Amino acid sequence: MNSCLYECSVMHHRLAPKEHHFRYNIFMFALDLDEIDEIARRVPLFGRNRPNLYAFRDRDHLTLPGGETGTTRENVIEFLARHRIQFPGNGRITLITLPRVFGYIFNPVSFYFCHDGNGAPLCAVVEVGNTFGELKPYLLREPTGENLFHLVTPKHFYVSPFSALDLAFDFKLRVPGEQLEIHIDDREGDRPVLLSALTGKRAPLTTAQLVWFTLKYPLITLRVIFLIHWHALLLWARRLPWHHKGENRDLQREVLRPHASLAVKSP
Repeated sequence: MNSCLYECSVMHHRLAPKEHHFRYNIFMFALDLDEIDEIARRVPLFGRNRPNLYAFRDRDHLTLPGGETGTTRENVIEFLARHRIQFPGNGRITLITLPRVFGYIFNPVSFYFCHDGNGAPLCAVVEVGNTFGELKPYLLREPTGENLFHLVTPKHFYVSPFSALDLAFDFKLRVPGEQLEIHIDDREGDRPVLLSALTGKRAPLTTAQLVWFTLKYPLITLRVIFLIHWHALLLWARRLPWHHKGENRDLQREVLRPHASLAVKSP
């Protein structure tokens, strides 16, 4: 199978307005979207659209309005088509993400790497999530180097109360192989204010390997959400400026599953 696991290190280094740094280890799934049913047959701990220890649900990922009955692959292809990218029928899409764990899911960010019929990188989509259940996809249209995607784009999405909405994301994605290497920085003009990195090493997606990672990193999605709130508490204690979700709705654009705070209020 093309699908695999990655044992990863996550690094965040906030540079401004006050410095804050942390690093922790997790594992992630790299799922060829054509292989998910096969994985569910081969790996007893993994299921698709049904309860299991690890459960991939199509609705948890990029779902366009009107595409609620489609698969994740179908919605990604439709998203590309809306951006005038014709995805080949024999192309391959690999999603790096976390599925549900004991029914709970939270992904700060997931990555779709799209390849053409010959296996060459075609484009990539970064799917950023927040604790309000919103998602926003960012399209990296074409490689900017050998097996490399790079994009600087306005953020226009509420990710953290400690980050302004008028920042830009600086995405640097290397097409995953034996190693995983992804960098996402927040920029204020030309000045970086937050550096983030996800790096990892490939491991096979087998029952034995998944059992080992489950024991090594138990309740992984709960650990991720706990660490997000823990470090938010540390930043709050240091009196960093706080940005409320309902502010600057005009800077929160093209959001999927918009929170009630983005609803237009009657005068």
